[in-house]
This record gives sequence, structure tokens and C-alpha cells, in this order.
Amino acid sequence: MSYVTANAAKLLEEALLLSPEERAKVASELLASLEDREREVQAAWATEIARRAADAAENPDDDEDWRTALNEIRREVLSR
Repeated sequence: MSYVTANAAKLLEEALLLSPEERAKVASELLASLEDREREVQAAWATEIARRAADAAENPDDDEDWRTALNEIRREVLSR
């Protein structure tokens, strides 16, 4: 397994010693945690899109560089 920390490699090694049922439960929980994060990202994007749409409607002549907005979104999402 490449590109994982020593802790992750040890955890995987230990997880592989579990019964198939226990591994399935652990895998399910891990996948669910990723889905939770995806929902957070989608919610952040929806909020940002609504904010931008409202701002564009109120200030049609005010341009913001997309890179600036993207960096702001990244900072906000990664700080959670």
C-alpha cells in the first residue's frame, strides 16, 4: 500500500485480521464518513453559488477573480 502513513498502514493491517462481518462494518463506517464530508462540500458550494448569484444581481459591474473565490471556499471548507 503506497502513500499512506505508518498509522494508516498499521490500522489496515489490524483491520484485515477482523472477521469478514467486522471488516464490512468498518468499511461501511469509513465510506459513510466520506459521504458526510462530500455533503459538507456540496452544501458549501450551494451556499457559495447562492451568495455569488445574489452578489451578481446586486452588483452586475463588480467582477471577482475566480481564483480568489476558489481560495476562499477552500479555506472555509478545510477549516471545518
